[in-house]
Amino acid sequence: MDRDGFISLYHDLGFSQREILLFLAQNHGCVISQRHLRRILKAKGLHRSSKRSDIVNVATYVSRQLDLSGRQHGYRMMHLKCQLAGYTISREDVRILLTILDPEGVNLRKRRRLIRRRYITRGPNQIWHVDSYDKLSRYGIGINGCIDGYSRFIIWMEACYTNSDPKVIAGYFMRATASRRGCPRVIRADLGTENGVMRQIQLQLRGEHQDNQAGDKSFVYGKSTTNTRIESWWSILRKQNAQFWIELFRGLQEAGEFSGSALDKELIRFCFMTIIQVCRNQKSACICSARFLALLCTAQQRYCRHADVRRPSVRRRP
Repeated sequence: MDRDGFISLYHDLGFSQREILLFLAQNHGCVISQRHLRRILKAKGLHRSSKRSDIVNVATYVSRQLDLSGRQHGYRMMHLKCQLAGYTISREDVRILLTILDPEGVNLRKRRRLIRRRYITRGPNQIWHVDSYDKLSRYGIGINGCIDGYSRFIIWMEACYTNSDPKVIAGYFMRATASRRGCPRVIRADLGTENGVMRQIQLQLRGEHQDNQAGDKSFVYGKSTTNTRIESWWSILRKQNAQFWIELFRGLQEAGEFSGSALDKELIRFCFMTIIQVCRNQKSACICSARFLALLCTAQQRYCRHADVRRPSVRRRP
């Protein structure tokens, strides 16, 4: 994809002109002025005011999302999903649509208040938080995830037939380290037997390092309730995704369609596990995109405050 293609892509995703310039410079090595960017947008016919998506099409998309796990989303997350789906609409319009299409869900979300705790870490890959999610285990689907403590980037989030097999968890860890060509400085996990093989691999990888967290200190055990980063992610996942599947499977059980037998669990895996994995990946992408955009805006504000960049004056010929 060429430069103009990336400009069209970022414009369709709803980024501002300053954010498009920053993306071009950092990700593609293309530095242009804001005036040049405006000329390109004008030549391609890309205008914010004239390229709003049809509100009926957006309402149809939001309605389809509300029939699935999207009923757990707030208007900010739904606005981000609309942007990722290619729709151009303001956040306020999405908020109004949710108020009309899902008034009960809006009222339920207004009643909750989040009390944040302070979390400090030095940087990316300083510590990875690993944990298993058992809310769907009774239906034959086990979820295991890992999140970076600094950036909250999802290292892996896998739905499988089990989340208690040490070899399966070690496989997730090996694929993650191979794709990133390195391991974290510290892994934080709970006292479960499923983490034993992963611990041995981490100690082997960090055994010969000379820093103060090498060797046995590179893997930290603790209570699952104090594993704050991954527990916070499970809370978000429960409210905006997993609750839909829990209610769906509970409805099957109450209707007598699910008895908990091995055959019923296999049928659940065959019919739903791939869909659940896709929903997990989409949710992870939305969270990471929102987190990256927030960090990008913060870095841009800091740059604008501290940098003193002045364009040289150019004299025009008479």
